[in-house]
Amino acid sequence: MTEETKDRIPVWLYPSTIECMDALLEMDNCKSRSEFIEKAVRLYSGYIAGEKGAMFLPTAITSAMSGIVSTTENRIARVMFKLAVEMSMMMNILASTADVDENTLRRLRGKCVSDVKKSIGAVNFEDVAKFQKGE
Repeated sequence: MTEETKDRIPVWLYPSTIECMDALLEMDNCKSRSEFIEKAVRLYSGYIAGEKGAMFLPTAITSAMSGIVSTTENRIARVMFKLAVEMSMMMNILASTADVDENTLRRLRGKCVSDVKKSIGAVNFEDVAKFQKGE
């Protein structure tokens, strides 16, 4: 395997860019401006080739984000299941004591869908109670 040799090229930079580079050399563990520029070019090339940097994210960040999303998804799914069980229990108790015809149920379902859409899911008991009392 042959080693690659570096070519010398002229680089024109603004003084402010050079100051910025010099300030960051040590932070990036670079021994020279040349090394810093080479790293910067490789990083930017990876960003461009990776379609806006999606492929250039470190694996650790990607796996951490996947883990967070997965944990959150599982937690939400468990809470939704528990909520569905509680709603089923409540509906069975109400159905055993209430005598409501199908037409009334159909109209009520339409009203409830409309209420939930308007309130973005935040229906409160006070508003429902007022409606049921005709207020």
